[in-house]
Amino acid sequence: MFATDQYQLLDFGAGRKLERFGPYVLDRPAPAAADTVPRARELWPTADARFERDSGAGRWSLQCEIEPSWYVHHGPLAFEIKLTEFGHLGIFPEQAENWKWIAQQVQLAGEPMRILNLFAYTGASTLAAAAAGAEVTHVDAAANVVGWARRNAAASGLVDAPVRWITEDALKFVRRELKRGHRYQAVVLDPPGYGHGPRGETWKLDAMLGELLGLCLELTADNRQFILISCHSGDLAFANELLKLVVAEQPSLRDAGTITGRDMALISAEGARLPAGATVRWHAERPSTAKRSDHRAAGPPTHRPS
Repeated sequence: MFATDQYQLLDFGAGRKLERFGPYVLDRPAPAAADTVPRARELWPTADARFERDSGAGRWSLQCEIEPSWYVHHGPLAFEIKLTEFGHLGIFPEQAENWKWIAQQVQLAGEPMRILNLFAYTGASTLAAAAAGAEVTHVDAAANVVGWARRNAAASGLVDAPVRWITEDALKFVRRELKRGHRYQAVVLDPPGYGHGPRGETWKLDAMLGELLGLCLELTADNRQFILISCHSGDLAFANELLKLVVAEQPSLRDAGTITGRDMALISAEGARLPAGATVRWHAERPSTAKRSDHRAAGPPTHRPS
């Protein structure tokens, strides 16, 4: 996954986790660690900053001077890290296996693949796909987060990669893409349990994920190569089972590909697993060269400044 000088889960327990992000050690809440006892108590006083969550936002207590932002690296990719008021840092290290899997799917396709990345956050999946040779449409509801993703692309040497950067509500964007006749070969989704679009649109995972997945299946019906959905919220079992149900009801998926579900986790320096969400992956059986030959016929512009 990460080189230990870039990222490492040092310990977890008592509802918290202790992590190294580049030069800094950070102490943050981890609800999944509520029933676990820390194993390396001697490491916790070394934290450079500790985040305490209040209602809504929270606050950081700094033990030393910390840069406003810095970068950690994962292979050729670079990610800007910042201490945000919600305790997020701009990266979810537990997703590293998904980044690797996305890159592998792009490479196995044998031709440029068009990928839609929804709830795309600061762009790790976008960059993994683009670095492997895919054309990516990156969609997130927060303009500042899309800007963050673009900085990550620049730091990763991908400023000229074929990526469309879109600030929009995911469900609205997918509906419009269908009306425009645009099509994709793959979709990546990492939806929150609850959120808002750029114009106040409400997102509720349990009420809306089914519709969104159905629309994504329409977007990829011509030549679907893979679907990846991950979730960090408390509705992990729901997300996992819903995608399995959708696939089971779609003969084109059930008969033409493989679906796997697994938990995401962070692995500590001592090998202990801290649960961090769930992932469900579907990929087409290969080869599918007959359909791929004209996959560029319907879709958005391959690349345009935005």
